[in-house]
Order: sequence, then C-alpha cells, then structure tokens
Amino acid sequence: MRMLADISYEGIEPNKSYEEMIEKVYEICFKEEDLYDYPIYISVILSDEKYIQEMNAKYRNIDKVTDVLSFPMFEKDEIENAKKQSEVLGDIIVCIPKVYKQAEEYGNGFEREFSYMLVHGFYHLMGFDHMEEEEKRVMRQKEENVLGKLNV
Repeated sequence: MRMLADISYEGIEPNKSYEEMIEKVYEICFKEEDLYDYPIYISVILSDEKYIQEMNAKYRNIDKVTDVLSFPMFEKDEIENAKKQSEVLGDIIVCIPKVYKQAEEYGNGFEREFSYMLVHGFYHLMGFDHMEEEEKRVMRQKEENVLGKLNV
C-alpha cells in the first residue's frame, strides 16, 4: 500500500489508530476519484484546539475553533495535470478534541465523525464546496458514498 497522507501532529500526541483510519479513508477516496495510481498525496495535520484556532484566524479571519480546515493546492480543473507529477493535493487540519466533542454531540462514534472530517476535507481539496445548494448536494453525495464504503 502506498503512502496517501503525510501525517503530522500539532499539540496532540501521535496516535497509530488515527493514522490507520486516515490511510483507510483516503484509500477509498483516492480510488473513488481515480487518484490512487498517481503520485499524489495529502498533508494531514492532527491538532489541538489552540492550533486550529490560530490557523482559522490567520487564513480565514475567523478567530474560533473549528473542526476541519482544507487548503487545496489546485483548482478543480487543474487536478488532472497534478496527476502527472508527485504533488501534494493540499493540506487538511483536523482538530481531534473538536471531533470527539462533535461525535458525542451528534451521537456518532469517533470513527464515524473523524472519517467524515477526513472525507469532507478531501472533497474540498478536490474543488467541491457546499455554498450553493447544487454544489452541496453533489459534495454530500460523494461524501456519503465514501462513508458507506467505510461502513461507518
């Protein structure tokens, strides 16, 4: 199995089970979007609340904790060209304490909530959004497809 994610930590301890979930989620995402056979990967930062709040304030001018941030390296129409070279598709930051809180709040298990954050961030890197109703429908359909294949 090839490396699909370069994983780092900010303010939390490394955790092998998080890393295994990330690889499992992105294996399905990459296969669903025909990226698996290309030298593309995602940079994933697993963080505490302080770090993600700092990044949210710095890059979005929103000074509060959030669950996931995505920083795509390509526009949606540039991804085909990115397949031809070894490239990072983009950066995703996931706030682990926030994921635990939301899992409890929404009645989901941690694995389901964490998987959703990873999938949601992935589709933002792929150029999908949820600002317009039609875009939201397409993005949600893709997310639910992947989550269904994960059985979470």
